[in-house]
Amino acid sequence: MPTNAPLPALSYADRKLFKNGRPHRIIAGAMHYFRVHPAQWQDRIDRLVAMGVNTLDTYIAWNFHQPNKGEPADFTGWRDVARFITLAGDAGLDVIVRPGPYICAEWDNGGFPSWAISDPEMVLRSSDPLFTDAVGAWFDELLPVLAPLQSAQGGPIVAVQIENEYGSYGDDQQYLRWNRTALQDRGITELLFTADGGTDYFLDGGSLPDTWATATLGSRGEEADAVWERRRPGEPFFNVEFWNGWFDHWGEDHHIRSATEAAGEVKKILELDGSVCLYMAHGGTNFGLSSGANHDGVIQPTVTSYDSDAPIAEDGKLTEKFHAMRELFFAAAGRELTPVPEHLERAPAVVPAHNFALHPGTALLDFVRGIEPVHSVKPLSFERLGLDRGLVHYTATVKLPLGETDVKIRGLHDRAHVWIDGDYSGVLHDGNGHDGLKVAGTGDMATLEILVENQGRINYGPLFGQGKGILDGVLINQRYVFHWEQRAVNLELPLEQLLTVGLATESASITGGPGFFYGDLVIGEPADTYLAFPGFGKGIVWLNGFLLGRYWEVGPQISLYVPAPLLVAGSNTVTVLELDHGGSHAQLLEAPALGDIGATHVEDLG
Repeated sequence: MPTNAPLPALSYADRKLFKNGRPHRIIAGAMHYFRVHPAQWQDRIDRLVAMGVNTLDTYIAWNFHQPNKGEPADFTGWRDVARFITLAGDAGLDVIVRPGPYICAEWDNGGFPSWAISDPEMVLRSSDPLFTDAVGAWFDELLPVLAPLQSAQGGPIVAVQIENEYGSYGDDQQYLRWNRTALQDRGITELLFTADGGTDYFLDGGSLPDTWATATLGSRGEEADAVWERRRPGEPFFNVEFWNGWFDHWGEDHHIRSATEAAGEVKKILELDGSVCLYMAHGGTNFGLSSGANHDGVIQPTVTSYDSDAPIAEDGKLTEKFHAMRELFFAAAGRELTPVPEHLERAPAVVPAHNFALHPGTALLDFVRGIEPVHSVKPLSFERLGLDRGLVHYTATVKLPLGETDVKIRGLHDRAHVWIDGDYSGVLHDGNGHDGLKVAGTGDMATLEILVENQGRINYGPLFGQGKGILDGVLINQRYVFHWEQRAVNLELPLEQLLTVGLATESASITGGPGFFYGDLVIGEPADTYLAFPGFGKGIVWLNGFLLGRYWEVGPQISLYVPAPLLVAGSNTVTVLELDHGGSHAQLLEAPALGDIGATHVEDLG
């Protein structure tokens, strides 16, 4: 830090935390501006304040601000993070900022634009100049937005995180020091810190000897505090991510954590004079195609909802967990427990439940076949095609041997529909692509079509940064297929532009095949609602041109949260792209349906 830099608001000594020289404890809640409609930022911040926190914690998602290579980062509208931070400060909250650039967060690609890390020679999250140069260019755009909002300059930012849970990924201390210096050289003067799991192992890889180390854990805080007392003498204990709930993957149960049990773990930390941040205090929504994925043998894509069983629910409702945490936080601050303001306690208004018809439009194959192809010898990945999220349609002419034949895909990421001469053959995914599909060969030439869906880029673990599409090749039995056409389907284009690609035909069956479906949702006054698609299989939905998110009949999530600001009085256009099988109508529900509840495993994570 430059010698003439102002003193940071936060400091510590003898395991005590201070703010402007006075004893202090951080009681924080995580909320991400990119997961909350900007028209609801103020409401959700007000609810956070009502819970009794003194600090708001947020990640910064690079790919939210700079999705396209060669374009400057966008800090306007929904991406106006300075406004979000200022609103928190105006509400009396301090702010902790976690700019990564890696954020995990169950967010697509851990926050990285795919174009920024697609160079196969780049060593990710390391001191490799290919990587640090890319991050440095991003920091050159981001940090001038954040620096004026620091406490020393009259703003609410009191601390900034270096990287994120690096001890779970690598051991390049030179890279961590580079990250710290990159922040300081670009004007960050407030207290810097690292964040890692609460054991020696994670500290070994992710902490720096002369920078405050904080912990991320969902239980056994007293054990982590003992590790800190031994390993980090003089540093106050701060659980910067207390996992009071958990996220869901498609095809699994919906996770919850009891308010009593979660509050009991927080109480232990507070009784140790520790600081704590609830992750999440308000989770929000993975709108559009922004949800990430994990990998445990096969891809584990995260659902659209990021409710996370948080104290403030996805739709803003104040839960039992909210009140349990509020009681703890008020007591820890020596405040009288006053009633929650009535307008916050009152449940948000909802649109009355009803069904509305969805009518078929362009069939899926007609749509993707209308896109201009790119030719290659081997199949091209999403990255080679310059596509971040969406679909790629691969086509080749092959000779199928007479009799039973295997169609295999090596390096498939993530999910592929297969057709031969226009006849549907089935689905492959990254777990069975090597096994392949058995088809009946005629001994003649045939057209092979493969539509690959990116279900979310991996956000955590050693496979972070893995590409999408067909990364190796396609085999007919043991023989590679060469000479391909690829059609990249960028589903994040403006909807009007996207729809001009396909053929304007009424070719999809109302109860059968995949394709576009359209509906007219007529309401009175705009209010929150929950959108479900009975009879549909897997796809994505737009509301008035806004890409709302993914749905999938495997669950657990059944309904998609629709914030009131996305609706208008009168007619609202619903557009669905169904990938598996279509239905006849959509439903509006009056409460969220997030799926069957399974026992959370948060209690087992230290």
